[in-house]
Amino acid sequence: MSHPALRPGRTAVVTGGASGIGRAVAERLATAGLNVCIADADEATLAEAADALAEKAAKGSDAVLAIPTDVSRYAAVEALRDAVLDRFGEVALLMNNAGIGGGGKPWENLAGWRRVLDINLFGVVHGLQAFTAGMIEQGRPCAIVNTGSKQGITNPPGDACYNASKAAIKSLTESLDRELREIEGCQISAHLLVPGFTYTGMIRRFVKEKPEGAWWPEQVADFLLEAMERGDFYILCPDNEVTAEMDRRRIEWAAGDLVENRPALSRWHPDHRAAFEAFVKGDS
Repeated sequence: MSHPALRPGRTAVVTGGASGIGRAVAERLATAGLNVCIADADEATLAEAADALAEKAAKGSDAVLAIPTDVSRYAAVEALRDAVLDRFGEVALLMNNAGIGGGGKPWENLAGWRRVLDINLFGVVHGLQAFTAGMIEQGRPCAIVNTGSKQGITNPPGDACYNASKAAIKSLTESLDRELREIEGCQISAHLLVPGFTYTGMIRRFVKEKPEGAWWPEQVADFLLEAMERGDFYILCPDNEVTAEMDRRRIEWAAGDLVENRPALSRWHPDHRAAFEAFVKGDS
């Protein structure tokens, strides 16, 4: 790993680290010799993941810390930070990755909206508020990764709340990157991870076997780490169905709705569907 923050002996904190993409990233880092703290609200899965990580870690259980954490509570994230610093003394990588779905339509399920925003958006805000200042003060190379979603960019129909939370993470992470650049001597890089179709626990609840079009979380982890080595900010992952070129065209079309004053989400509008399909194919 050539990113200067990802060196053996340094420390990574991964929220939502007990399963899915978070766990896959934690495994890669532990195997590479980093200390890893995984945080998750699912205590049983967290304990199992910690045992598995200890088996893979270059330094065994001494390099692994598991902290049950509800990222929607700022006090819990502060306690997570304090536990990591007490054990390892520093943080080189913060990955704000915890997330859930299930918010719903704009006018329905207010409780669901609050829960999704509390975890998906405020979980990231809490991570940044608790960790960033200390990481800056360390004066060493560090990195912050926030997990977004393509749904926060192209905004497909289905779960307006989830889309809104991930759109906010995109905006927040862009602002984070700019603010860090403006601090003299700051050595923290910021990255927005945008996974494609990935077979995680959120999907497994509905589909018992991995669809052919989905990536495994380990593929996303590898793509993330390679992109960080290149210094990429936007880490837009393909999958087995959607290529990087298809993603680019879809995102360009979505931006064109505003520029061209088309109807909102015209990709799914019957009057524009044929034009969108031609655009994605490169016919226009």
